[in-house]
Amino acid sequence: MKVVLLKDVRGTGKAGQVVEVSDGYGRNFLLPKGFAKEATAAAVNAASAKLKVDAHRTALELEAAKKMAAELQGSAIVMKVKAGDKGRLFGAITGREIADEIKARFGVELDKKRIVLSEPIKRLGEYKVEIKPYANVSCTVTVAVEQAE
Repeated sequence: MKVVLLKDVRGTGKAGQVVEVSDGYGRNFLLPKGFAKEATAAAVNAASAKLKVDAHRTALELEAAKKMAAELQGSAIVMKVKAGDKGRLFGAITGREIADEIKARFGVELDKKRIVLSEPIKRLGEYKVEIKPYANVSCTVTVAVEQAE
């Protein structure tokens, strides 16, 4: 029996693929649970069109991420914070604060999870921070932490 998978099924295939499965597996498991539908001509065409749309969307997202990485590469961000006598911060600078500063300065919306910090910044100074806006796309930004007046 040929089916078009609607969802990823472990051991069978990924969503959008046309696969050959046994009749019992298809009729008793995949079809009733909504994991697949029978591979009619219309279903196969719809699945291939959806795969093309997804591939196009992925390519657009990759281009946008490369453009953003090129814009941010090597830029410096200055953050003014309260600190104690020996340069230790009251609190810490996390990915969220850096993302907010990037949005304010460059107008680029960036998820805090895309900012790679091994640990939060807790002292004054300059730090190199890696930003990964998309898979296999990264850039480095200098974050200068200065004492607020």
